[in-house]
Amino acid sequence: MIGARIKRTRRGDYQLRLPVEERDLLRSLPGQLRDLLGTDDPSLHRLFPPAYTDDSEHEHEDEYRRLMGNDLEEHHRQALTVMEETVDADRLDEEQLAGWLGALNQLRLVLGTRLDVTEDMYEREMDPDDPSAPAFALYTYLGWLQEQAVAALSDG
Repeated sequence: MIGARIKRTRRGDYQLRLPVEERDLLRSLPGQLRDLLGTDDPSLHRLFPPAYTDDSEHEHEDEYRRLMGNDLEEHHRQALTVMEETVDADRLDEEQLAGWLGALNQLRLVLGTRLDVTEDMYEREMDPDDPSAPAFALYTYLGWLQEQAVAALSDG
């Protein structure tokens, strides 16, 4: 069994126990997502879900986007920046780990949208020759790391 990658310490901060290969992978992801922010890429839909689902004329939704869109995008960018700036750190404080949690969530949402992830995907074994197998493995890894961040933040 693989050991915990994120663990709360007795001092109250959080230890990052990531191998070099995982840090290299995680180092590359925030920039890729940042390049998509501000575009109309359909995989961003879950990062910016509609606030008004019953707004057939889109007037309330358009107003919400005008008022909140930039703030929400900036919030996403900040979480990605925290992850980029601390990917080589051995320890994180609570605010930094919360940034990681946000960034991991964003990465999973976009990747999950691209993969069209459904519940039944977890119930069947992925064919290693499937072209989406590496992306699904990344999606699964990010979820595993996200679970560890949640557990570490709730520990104590």
